[in-house]
Amino acid sequence: MSGPRMRSLDDVVVTGRTVILRPDINSPIDVKTKKIINTNRLEKAIPTLKYLLDNGAKVAIIAHQGDTLDYQNLIPLAEHAQILSNLSGYTIEYIDDVCGPAAQSRVKALKEGEAVLLGNLRYLGEELTAFEKEVKLTPTEMLDTWLIRSLAPLADLYVNDAFAAAHRSAPSMIAFQEVMETVGGRQLFGEYEALSKVASTPIHPCVFFLGGGKISDAFGMMRNVLSSGTADRILTGGITSDVMLLASGVELGERTRAFLAQKDLTGFIQEAEELLRTWPDRFILPTDFAYERDGKRAEATIEEIAHSRELQQQLFVDLGERTIAAYTKEIEGAGSVFVNGPAGIYEDERWELGTKEIWRAIAAAPGYTVVGGGDTITAAERFTNLGDFSYVCTAGGAMIRFLSGKKMPLIVAMERAWERDRAEKE
Repeated sequence: MSGPRMRSLDDVVVTGRTVILRPDINSPIDVKTKKIINTNRLEKAIPTLKYLLDNGAKVAIIAHQGDTLDYQNLIPLAEHAQILSNLSGYTIEYIDDVCGPAAQSRVKALKEGEAVLLGNLRYLGEELTAFEKEVKLTPTEMLDTWLIRSLAPLADLYVNDAFAAAHRSAPSMIAFQEVMETVGGRQLFGEYEALSKVASTPIHPCVFFLGGGKISDAFGMMRNVLSSGTADRILTGGITSDVMLLASGVELGERTRAFLAQKDLTGFIQEAEELLRTWPDRFILPTDFAYERDGKRAEATIEEIAHSRELQQQLFVDLGERTIAAYTKEIEGAGSVFVNGPAGIYEDERWELGTKEIWRAIAAAPGYTVVGGGDTITAAERFTNLGDFSYVCTAGGAMIRFLSGKKMPLIVAMERAWERDRAEKE
């Protein structure tokens, strides 16, 4: 996989120019207080924002928070602006208007070295995921959306720094490129290059740990990273390990099967069987699990589970110590490690051992280590120092799509703008 065909901030002059900056600062929110509880994405946005302001750009920031699928997180961006101010050392003004008259007036009045964060993009129907899925506009058709009509004429440079939303086909992500000079920000290049290093030029042996509850993510990646030769070993945790063990012929019991059926996940067993047949030596599966007995943590091997009706009535919510030790050994000897999804229900202290020990092993590993995805990063912050990992990827869905070998709308739009700008210069 070659590098991204897009221009960077180093390719343009920003002084005195009005810039539309599109980062991804969508952050976890406390459901009770509605306050931000993790500032990782905001911190990652600072290098690009600070570069623009240090060099005298006039910056209008557009960003989203929440969506129809997580309405509880759909809040104004006032706290985001305050955090960006604290982190950057500049006053980042906030105006609770996305692209209406008040927003337009403030963008027009920007002075060099000033920035304003406009209202939550999700206030616009055309920026909602539901709109994207139902209407399916092309980038050219998006030029008629209110956002583009209102803001594009006010600026002369578009900077996208939102790799975490690269899988989205929203006007704010893929339409400005049609009519404006376009470059990628520091974060966009950083995420692309870090994931490219894992996908295309990993230091072998390359180990993937795939856990969590959203197993479609794991299965979306596994075939691609195995067929391409990227992954030498795949370690599994969470629900993914249940599916892989059932596919290998290990019996985990009625309760596990009922749980998978309730979540409509049994269809993955057939896909897992095919993966195991095709790459039988690439997977290292759990040999023991933790479960609840008398309110406390207990452990059992898969052989004990297979021969005990009592154990087959349990749900297995964490990896056992034997598996943790085996996984740790693989990680310690790896040249590259990629992790997505926790090993178990780490939020409960009884079931945190697998995630805690494996994350600490990855943080201490001598190889190139990448962690990505919301729960993965939250767990890493809880049990380790994020600075101990080679790279912390802010992306979730975009990261999965990238490592699955699929094209992403943002990258397509950025490359199209690169080709146009290059042709104009010639």
